[in-house]
Amino acid sequence: MGLLVTATPEALRAQETIPLLDQGVRIGITYTPGVRPGMLVLRTDAGAIVDSVEAILMRDLDYSDRFEMIALPGGERLLSTIRPDGEASAGAGVRFMNYSLYAALGADFAVEVEPVDSARVIATLYDVYGQQEKKRISILVGQVVNPAFRMAVHAVADAFVRASMGEPGYAASSFLFVRSQRLLEVDSDGGALRTAAPPEHNVYSPVWGRAGRYFIYTAFNEVGGELVLVDRTTGSRRTIPVTEEHNNFATTISPSGEQIAFARADGSGTHVYSYNLAQDCCLQRLTIDRFSDNLSPTFSPDGRRIAFVSNRPGLPQIYVMAADGTNQELFAPMDWGVTGSSYAPEWSPDGTRIVFHRDVNRSPQLFILDTRSREVRQLTSFGRNEDATWAPDSRHIGFVSDRTGSAQLWVIDLETGRVRQVTRIGGVKLPAWSPRLAETTQP
Repeated sequence: MGLLVTATPEALRAQETIPLLDQGVRIGITYTPGVRPGMLVLRTDAGAIVDSVEAILMRDLDYSDRFEMIALPGGERLLSTIRPDGEASAGAGVRFMNYSLYAALGADFAVEVEPVDSARVIATLYDVYGQQEKKRISILVGQVVNPAFRMAVHAVADAFVRASMGEPGYAASSFLFVRSQRLLEVDSDGGALRTAAPPEHNVYSPVWGRAGRYFIYTAFNEVGGELVLVDRTTGSRRTIPVTEEHNNFATTISPSGEQIAFARADGSGTHVYSYNLAQDCCLQRLTIDRFSDNLSPTFSPDGRRIAFVSNRPGLPQIYVMAADGTNQELFAPMDWGVTGSSYAPEWSPDGTRIVFHRDVNRSPQLFILDTRSREVRQLTSFGRNEDATWAPDSRHIGFVSDRTGSAQLWVIDLETGRVRQVTRIGGVKLPAWSPRLAETTQP
């Protein structure tokens, strides 16, 4: 069974990449160019759909930061072959795999997209040194205006990354973010910008639910802040009944999807509460200290702990507690006189790190906390960098930066030190990176 895939033309524009070190990032990268496996995408003149699939795959494989992408002179086609099951490219005849040429070009892997008929194309990953087909995925072609097209091709790219490197990429994911009181969504490569929810009174703090099946955001109105849950499958929306008389915001969802934690501001300060989402009951206050503000909760991937921000030591700092509110303690060490307040923690999907932003010379910069050693290191130093969010691969981080003059969404790769700009619309706030949203099926 294949995948139904379609796309809008405006969604296919590539995003630029900018060398990380030019942007003032301080992460001690020792990466040496040329040590990653080479990836060759073999181009063909087989029509608009194939061109679109090729372009998205090239961009996704490049943005995975796991390969040295090899550009062909003039983009000519270097691969033509009969399929093992007898399927050949339209009008192609019998051809062969020139593995020795691909290896001479520096390729360890090669990808080809071929049309089968008017309804289907096939994407194939080849192991150049093993001289064999490694993975083959059929893609059903539907109406070109269907936005499922790009996500389906992203899923093919992730499958190719897994087949070649042992771990999937993050291409089949997207960002929610706030701009001008609206909630927007964009693919991980910056394409297919769209509205995620109808306009509200001042939308705030989106967060993804389990497996990306739903998301929650805050809608502030005349009464207070209500928590709105949107089902991505049906499009239905409902207000979570935690009462509207207070400002409820900054929600986090437990890995099981049964619990949420959120911040509530009232006359006694701002505190973290939990709520049983599965049963729609059992509101519980987790932070009980008086005369302090506690906010921005984030669940650990095992659901046992919650990191949050508290100003109980004076300046807001990163704390941690058990999911039931017990054992509250300072989590990220402070360096008095060097840096200032800390905000917006988010636990990595693999549980090993927390990213947050902290004031440095009156400008927010990204920091990473190792959850075992509790060592803290600074990640950025150029411009204002804040509101970080983890990719599903626990290797890439999305964040908001004004380094080019306006607040845009950026992505940084922690292993190679590469950074790229995702949006170009300005005014971006509070991004939330989704889990992987699609998987492929073999033909």
